[in-house]
Amino acid sequence: MDAAESALIETYVESLQRCLERPKFLPRFYELFLASSDEVRRKFEHTDFPRQLRAIKKSLLEAGWIHNPGEEAKAELARIAKSHSRAEKDIPPGLYDLWLDSLIQAVKETDPRFTPNIEGAWRGVLGRVIAFMKAQY
Repeated sequence: MDAAESALIETYVESLQRCLERPKFLPRFYELFLASSDEVRRKFEHTDFPRQLRAIKKSLLEAGWIHNPGEEAKAELARIAKSHSRAEKDIPPGLYDLWLDSLIQAVKETDPRFTPNIEGAWRGVLGRVIAFMKAQY
């Protein structure tokens, strides 16, 4: 991993930590995401949100893995991608763009240090994860 990529991940992780210190961050993200489309709302109709909040927190904390992929990281990302594929939860690739835009909006509202550089870090780190998820659909 080069210095630029390392700085990108560090910026993302620091912002994520600031966001996670605020209890309303993840609920606000889901509020924005569910409002983004009827299809998103349908996909979450029967969701156990306390469980979902724990899962998204874990996923966001682990997102840097793809930038330094060991076998465990590759296996976890492959598992998540499979569960979101057409054969299982059927999460179409276009919904990832809504997901990321909703997440960035929640970060913008939550992280008191939010800047375009921080947005770029979130998009950079999560963009690679999303690209992998889309490719596995």
